Amino acid sequence: MVLRGIEQRLERVFEGVFGRAFRTNVQPVELARKLAKEMDEHRSTSVTRVYVPNEYTIYLSSGDREQFEGYENSLVSELEEYLSEHASRENYALLTPPRILFETDEDLGVGEFGIATRMAQYGRTGEEEAPEIPSPGATMVYKPRTQPTEAASALDLGLEREVAVLQWAGERSALEKQRSVLGRSRDADVQIDDPNVSRRHAEIVQEGSAYWLVDLGSTNGTEVDGRRIQRVRLADGSQFTIGETTVTFSTERE
Repeated sequence: MVLRGIEQRLERVFEGVFGRAFRTNVQPVELARKLAKEMDEHRSTSVTRVYVPNEYTIYLSSGDREQFEGYENSLVSELEEYLSEHASRENYALLTPPRILFETDEDLGVGEFGIATRMAQYGRTGEEEAPEIPSPGATMVYKPRTQPTEAASALDLGLEREVAVLQWAGERSALEKQRSVLGRSRDADVQIDDPNVSRRHAEIVQEGSAYWLVDLGSTNGTEVDGRRIQRVRLADGSQFTIGETTVTFSTERE
């Protein structure tokens, strides 16, 4: 079977001289299986086809990313081939051949990784044809079953957690969802009483440990540092303006 053959090639990467070094690190065959799982779980059925994401961003700790140095391009090709064969076997439809991207996330520990999926249309040059980048789905974070022995932090034990908070004009709102809509509508997750704010103006999306501000096609736009944005990553203390209201984003432990 083709899929099994690809899995065996990925497994061989960790045999021989690599085997000892990567015992506690993320393994390629594990990435392949979780990518297929994410493809299955993000199916979208149309009238005649079942569409699945064609872009997969893998977030790795710096330690895991360094282990792939020197053969990352080859690994990407193997994983893309694996997803192509999986989609073909399951009769899934793809906008383009699968594309794998690697990113480093310093908040992840060794052996942990996240996968974010989305559907993206690319032109002949490999660049996206649409001027507005579609926001990806929530990142699924995978943790190893066994971890190196070390002292557990209070956060690891579940005694505290990180919460995103918005503050504006004397108001304060903690975000409890992975996607929180900001707007004037009563149905918005964060309601802002400003006539220049659209009913559904923008949203804040959590992807793993990162938070993104995404404009939802608002009338007056969303601004950061005086310029309109479509999508931007937020840092602790970031400020943005919707309508005439300036909002401060921060993260807190509770």
